[in-house]
Parts: sequence; C-alpha cells; structure tokens
Amino acid sequence: MDWKSFLNEFVRTPLFHSSMLSIFPDAKQHIPVQLSRWVKAGKLIQVRRGWYLIAAPYRSQEIPLPVIANRVAHPSYLSLDWALHYYDLIPEHVPNPTSVTTGRGSRLLFRDSVLIYYHIQPSFFNGYEQLDYDGHAMTVALPEKALLDKIYLFSRSASFTREWLEELRLQNLEQLDLRRFRALAGKIRRKGWQKILELTVDYLKEQVT
Repeated sequence: MDWKSFLNEFVRTPLFHSSMLSIFPDAKQHIPVQLSRWVKAGKLIQVRRGWYLIAAPYRSQEIPLPVIANRVAHPSYLSLDWALHYYDLIPEHVPNPTSVTTGRGSRLLFRDSVLIYYHIQPSFFNGYEQLDYDGHAMTVALPEKALLDKIYLFSRSASFTREWLEELRLQNLEQLDLRRFRALAGKIRRKGWQKILELTVDYLKEQVT
C-alpha cells in the first residue's frame, strides 16, 4: 500500500478507521507501521486509537469537528452544552463538542480542541436523531434530551433548585415538546428524580407563557 493507491481509495473518505485498510493486500501487521510513518510525515492526523484524518492539503473535503467527534466514538451522540447551543437553547458558544456514550467517559485532545464524552447507562441512551451537518450525517440529541442529559449528569437532587436552572441561561424554550420531555425523563430511575422533573417542567412552563 503506497500513498497514491491509498489516496485513490480514501480521497472521499478522509476520516477513516484503520480496519478499513483491509481492502489492501498488505499483511495486517504492516498497516500500523505505514500509518505511523504517514502520521510522522504529516500526511495523516491520528484522532484517537484506530481513527485517522487525512491531513490538508491531501483531503478532498473538510470534516467538521462535531462530525469527527460523533464518528470516532461508537455508540455516541452529541448532546449537553454543544447540542443546547446548536438548538439555540443557550446563548454561549460551545467550541468543544460534548457527547454522551455508553462507553467510558473520556476527553480526547485533537489539535486545538477537546472532544468530550460523558458516560450514561445504556437504558438512557435514547432520544437522538441523525441530522445533516454541513453535508455530513451526524447523530444529535433531540432538544429535550440535550437538556435532560445536562440535568441528569450535572444536577444532584439534594441541591437541585430553580436557581440551578436559571444559571443555565436557557432561551427559546417554546421549541421544546414538554410531553416528549416527560416521556424521555420517565425512563430515568434515580432517587429524587421525580422532584427534579417536576421542578424543571414547572420552570419550563413559566418561561413559555
């Protein structure tokens, strides 16, 4: 496998997993060595173990950072602060993609950014859809689930208050479907969760009336 033959196959797939190189006749043990050489030569960028991005100017298209974050961790979907800003539910710009996964929580340094992953239980891995993002398919939480993930992962029932919600600086809440919010929240089983749910629903209702 030389660089030219590699590009001929992957020029339209600049973000790829090393397992995809099995289409070439090279011995399996030689592939990591070749990839390492191309990384050192500046032709590839290693995103995480097994995942690589063809470096500019060799790639034919740019892959947005959120799309990279979504593809290199499976299963995962974008949620929390990044998704809340995506839906314009919070005013702050969120430069680092935030995702949830049933795998281990982690932070991946990628160039000048951080890809952030939070662990959730498989039974709560729901409430997402596939969207088009700058021409790329990407899995993102529904607006209601992005807020629920934020509350579930960062609130504590003993100290959950209206002030905590106000500090999120939520906006444009009329787009939320409260019936769907309740349905998704109903899948959570945690001590004190009913109190959190009722306080949140009351707050959301106040903001849209």
